[in-house]
Amino acid sequence: MHRTLVLLVVGLTPRLLGAHTPHLARFAARGGMRPLRTVVPAVTCSVQSTLLTGLLPSGHGAVANGWYFRELAEVWLWRQSNRLVAGEKVWEAAKRRDPAFTCAVMFWWYNMYTSADYGVTPRPIYLADGRKIPDCYSYPPGIRDELTRRLGRFPLFQFWGPGADIRSSRWIADATLWVRRTFDPTLTLCYLPHLDYGLQKFGPDPTDPRVARELAAIDAIVGELIEAAERDGTRVIVVSEYGITPVVDAVAINRVLRQAGLLAVREELGRELLDAGASRAFAVADHQVAHVYLQHGTPVAEVKRLLEATEGVELVLDEEGKRAFGLDHPRSGELVAISRADRWFSYYWWLDDARAPDFARLVEIHRKPGYDPMELFVDPRFRFPKLAIGRRLFARALGFRTLLDVVPIAPTSLVRGSHGRLVDRADDGPLVMSNAPELLPEGEVAATAFKELVLAHLFRRIPD
Repeated sequence: MHRTLVLLVVGLTPRLLGAHTPHLARFAARGGMRPLRTVVPAVTCSVQSTLLTGLLPSGHGAVANGWYFRELAEVWLWRQSNRLVAGEKVWEAAKRRDPAFTCAVMFWWYNMYTSADYGVTPRPIYLADGRKIPDCYSYPPGIRDELTRRLGRFPLFQFWGPGADIRSSRWIADATLWVRRTFDPTLTLCYLPHLDYGLQKFGPDPTDPRVARELAAIDAIVGELIEAAERDGTRVIVVSEYGITPVVDAVAINRVLRQAGLLAVREELGRELLDAGASRAFAVADHQVAHVYLQHGTPVAEVKRLLEATEGVELVLDEEGKRAFGLDHPRSGELVAISRADRWFSYYWWLDDARAPDFARLVEIHRKPGYDPMELFVDPRFRFPKLAIGRRLFARALGFRTLLDVVPIAPTSLVRGSHGRLVDRADDGPLVMSNAPELLPEGEVAATAFKELVLAHLFRRIPD
């Protein structure tokens, strides 16, 4: 077996390689680079599940970053149990070939209760008084304790939210280096999310000085990981899940369904909450893809025509369309909407911002029935944003039940980059690079073939 390190550099595309990414550019030049043909939706949970199982979403079941659990009549995003993902994982296939094989999974999603040997994943502590304390989960449990002692608590508030920055990827990289030194796994899977933040906030233009800084920051970390791996002869793969492309605004798909009399809300304390179980149709918005769930005999064809006529919607998949995209799974909506290249889907259903639920202005990934990139921003209404945040944190420290309600709900044009649909140009899409170019196929690499590519790096001998 050959030790192999897989670095998942979120949002990396051929167009972003250049002067600001010297380590990655050199790695591509001396190794090999291929386009990755990703899946729809091109979002974290779906693509990672495909990379690890070789299956389309119709096979592994991760049809988005979350979906409607029909039995509960509730939407849940960002669940973490690996038991939600069907199919044989790459580490299970490798263990069948050689029982001595071991695997460490560092921050890839669905990373709880896996059959891998080692793993670390974000897992905050939720206290009864509403506080959220940064932390992580590991297996074996002692890894979390040792990493916390060495590196400090996992920087959750730099992993997502208005404060997201390079510190979270730095912590993950340092944790990965320690796990490799300590346990010497045969395969290490490392997730580096940093580019996701800046590219959604600023757009994917590498000539933008803000984007250039983000590229240089993650490139330095990747260069360090590659150098450490190659010192002991480890084979290295760099892969990305999707490319982030420019957008100008959101499509409020649930408002369209509400205005058509299909979406139901209930009022609580003067605010409106989505009542999914009572709705004839509603959408779980996830970047540029939205699963639309129909109930109570709602005519599919009528809803499909309504959405096809909505500004910013490019395509609406019915059963035949879902089969063509590999999305024909019971967890999928009866319809799946795909936005135009320059749009993304918001989860918003309220028609008056004053009646938005209180969590709309929070970083609250588990209560919002859809992905919300607005959580990357501080509301521009605040003249002094650090002061606004500081006052709320101080009030909390004094024991007051104060919400960190600093996330904007308008204008949605703040978001400048998104993903989820297939890109129109390969240079804007995901990629695969390797320091063993002989193992790369000619032409593009299908996401469904990535599992076999990793197994080839682990077990195939390259002739001298």
